[in-house]
Amino acid sequence: MLKLSAIGILLACGSAQAATQTVDCGRLLDVKTGAWREKVSIVVEDGSIKSVGPMGANPAAGHIDLSAHSCLPGLIDMHVHLTGETQKQADALRDAISLNPADHAYRSVIFAERTLKAGFTTVRDLGASDGLNVSLKRAIAAGSIPGPRMFTSGKSIATTGGHADPTNNFSHRLSHALGTPGPNEGVVNSAEGAREAVRARYKEGADLIKVTATGGVLSQARSGQNSQYTEDELRAIISTAKDYGFRVAAHAHGTEGIKRALRAGIDSIEHGTMMDDETIALFKKHGAWFVPTISAGRYVTDKAKEPDYYSPLVRPKAAAIGPQIQATFGRAYKAGVKIAFGTDAGVFPHGENAKEFAYMVEAGMPPLEAIRAATLNAAALLDQGTRLGSVEAGYAADIIAVTGDPLRDIALMQQVRFVMKEGVVYKQP
Repeated sequence: MLKLSAIGILLACGSAQAATQTVDCGRLLDVKTGAWREKVSIVVEDGSIKSVGPMGANPAAGHIDLSAHSCLPGLIDMHVHLTGETQKQADALRDAISLNPADHAYRSVIFAERTLKAGFTTVRDLGASDGLNVSLKRAIAAGSIPGPRMFTSGKSIATTGGHADPTNNFSHRLSHALGTPGPNEGVVNSAEGAREAVRARYKEGADLIKVTATGGVLSQARSGQNSQYTEDELRAIISTAKDYGFRVAAHAHGTEGIKRALRAGIDSIEHGTMMDDETIALFKKHGAWFVPTISAGRYVTDKAKEPDYYSPLVRPKAAAIGPQIQATFGRAYKAGVKIAFGTDAGVFPHGENAKEFAYMVEAGMPPLEAIRAATLNAAALLDQGTRLGSVEAGYAADIIAVTGDPLRDIALMQQVRFVMKEGVVYKQP
C-alpha cells in the first residue's frame, strides 16, 4: 500500500507537491542500459529527481512505497490530438454544427486527465483549431487542470483542399459564408504563404510545426495519399521553422509525399504508411524520425467495417490505408529507421495509448526498444533528452509503476498503477 503523509494525501489528488519525497521502487528500469535496478530509492525535490540510489532503511517524510512495483520513466506519446475524440459521422456532423470552441475545450480536460493517468506524462499534440491545444497546454502548465506536459503545433498547416483544410467538402453556400481560409487559418498555396503560416503558428504560441504532406484518412476529401505540397513549399516551411527554433512534423501516407518531405529536411514523418526501400534510405540519409501510429491504423481498419461509422468518403480510405501501418513499421524497424513512439490518440479513444506497445512488439520490436521509443527516443525528438525520458538526477520527476515485468509481458504497460509528474502524484495503487 502507498504510504502517504498528510502532504502526500494531497499529492494523490494532484493538487500539491511536497518539497522533498522519497519513492521506494521494488525495481527501476534503467532505459539507457536496459537493466533493472533492484530496490531503488528515488529522492524527489521541487519536482525534479535529486538522486537515485539503494533503498534506504529509514524513509523520509513524504515517503511513497512502491516496493511491490516496477518503476519506469513517465511515458511520452509523440502524436496525439487531445481536443477531440473519434465519433460516428452523424455525431461528428451534429457537433460541428452545434458546439462552440469552449465546448471542445471542456471535453479536452477529460481527455488530458485520462492520458496522464494512463502513464503518459508528456505528449506532442499535432493539430487543433481555434488555438485549443495551445490553451490546454497553458492550463496544464499552470496547474489549473491535470494533464500531461504538452508540446503543441497549434493548427496544422495544409494546402487548399488538403488534409487539415477546415472547409473540406462544405457546400458552396457555406464556403462563401465562411470565406476562404488562408495562412492564419493554416491553409497555404505558395512558398510565401507557407512562410506566413509558420509565423502565424509562432504568434499562436505553438512549440513546433505540423504539415499535412499528403492526403489523410479522416478528412472529407477523396485521396488519402496524394502529395499535397511542392518541394519548394515544404522547404519554405522547414527553413522558416528553423529560424524560429521549431522542429517540423509531417503527416504523410503516400510514398511521393514522404519522399518530398524527407528531401526537404523534415524532422519526423507521422504514419509513413506507404514507404518503400528508397524512402527508408532517405530516412537514414537525412536522420529523420518515424512516428508510426499503429493504433490509429488498427482502429480505423476495424471501424471501416461498420457501415455508418465513417462517411462514404472516409470509409474506403480507412479500409485501404489502416491495415498497412503495422507492417510498414515492422519493415522500418528492421531496416534501422529511428523510431519514436506515437499513437494518433483521438482517432481512437484517449487513454488507450499503451496498446501501441503491444502492436510494436507484435510487429517485431523487442519490448525494451518499444519502451525506449516512448522514453529516450521521444525525448530526443523533443530536444528534451537531458530533462525527460529517464529516471536519473537532474531529470523531471516523471515516474510510473506497474506490477510485474513489462520486458517479459509488454501488455503490462496498459496497466499503469502509479503516475507521478514533476513530483505530483496523480494515480496510486
